[in-house]
Parts: sequence; structure tokens; C-alpha cells
Amino acid sequence: MLKHTNDGILIGLKIRPNSAKNEIIKSDDGIKVKITAQPVDGKANKALIEFLSKEFKIPKTSVEIVKGLTGKDKTVILKVFDENKIKFIKDKLQI
Repeated sequence: MLKHTNDGILIGLKIRPNSAKNEIIKSDDGIKVKITAQPVDGKANKALIEFLSKEFKIPKTSVEIVKGLTGKDKTVILKVFDENKIKFIKDKLQI
């Protein structure tokens, strides 16, 4: 799921913590993100924000988990408004 809003881009993700490496995988089910951090004390959420920030070349403050803080299904908002940056993100996600 990818949706444009006035606040940025909403993306629905499935998270797999405790993985061998950080990576984004596009599948028939949607977008999956593997994170090396364990799902303890918010470490996986913090690692997800850092990974997406680095992957999409945006500040960590522009990435926010808006739904699913304690589950594997998450909705993340990327506070991005520049058309070139949005295209870059879509290309990275292969959407």
C-alpha cells in the first residue's frame, strides 16, 4: 500500500525483525522489510526508522510509524513532498 496524503506518503509494511540483514523485499503480499534488530524495547522500530531514512536518503525525523508499533504490520509515513524524492522512493520500492 502506498498512499499520498497532505502529510506525506503512507506505506504499509510487513516487518521481519531478527533477520540476517536489513533489506526491502517487494512481494505479491506487499512490501516486506527485514531488520536485523530484535523486537525488544522498541529496538526494531528504531532500526526500521534508521534503515528507511538511510535507504530513502531522508532525515530520520521525516520517518514516523503511525500504526503498528507493537506488531509486524506497520503503517509508516514518509514526510516527503519533493516530486523527485517521491519518484526516488517509488523506484526503490519498485512501485
